[in-house]
Amino acid sequence: MNKLGTLTIGQAPRSDIVPILEAHLPPGLPVVHAGVLDGLDRAGIEAAFAPQPGNATLISRMLTGDSVVLDKPAVRRVMQAKLDALEAQGCSVILVLCTGEFHGLACQRAWLVEPDRIVPPAAAALAGERQVGIVVPLAEQIESEFRKWSALQRPPICAAASPYSQDEAALAHAARELRDRGADMLILDCMGFVERHRDIARDASGLPVVLSNALIARLTAALV
Repeated sequence: MNKLGTLTIGQAPRSDIVPILEAHLPPGLPVVHAGVLDGLDRAGIEAAFAPQPGNATLISRMLTGDSVVLDKPAVRRVMQAKLDALEAQGCSVILVLCTGEFHGLACQRAWLVEPDRIVPPAAAALAGERQVGIVVPLAEQIESEFRKWSALQRPPICAAASPYSQDEAALAHAARELRDRGADMLILDCMGFVERHRDIARDASGLPVVLSNALIARLTAALV
């Protein structure tokens, strides 16, 4: 039987994302969850992953439900070892639970699923010549993650709202802002956005909303 591995840049398991995966995965599929920050407390995370000047940043979730902002190059340096460990545990498919762009990740035998390689071209195919609006968790990611959307026929317009914030009004505001700026569809570009976030964005904007983790879950299910 296949075994699925998941790798979050936060701490595993991700109680927000796992239900979305399970809704699409075959019943009884063995799953191993791993996280870049597993076993670390706040002090350890600050020592190893604090954002550094000039570097891109990422945001993820801890087991407590709190969010944490991380230095992207520091996260990338740990990810390959985590992938190797999942493969050593017999995982035949490994899903990265982050939509950030990471270069050079690889598995020897396992099928590696990287959302940043799937969501942008899928969005381009869906949108055609329409204007895409993208919601990212952090304002600074508008620039650092922009190049991955080069497949779109029109440059995307972006706004920031975190899925880990209790202020859900910020997401509604971002969705309306993108609509008013001309967006024809929205993409929630973080694996932390869940179904209720899609409902908020759709209700606020009246536009179609693509939920990244739901899209990836459906595609991953085809591999296992």
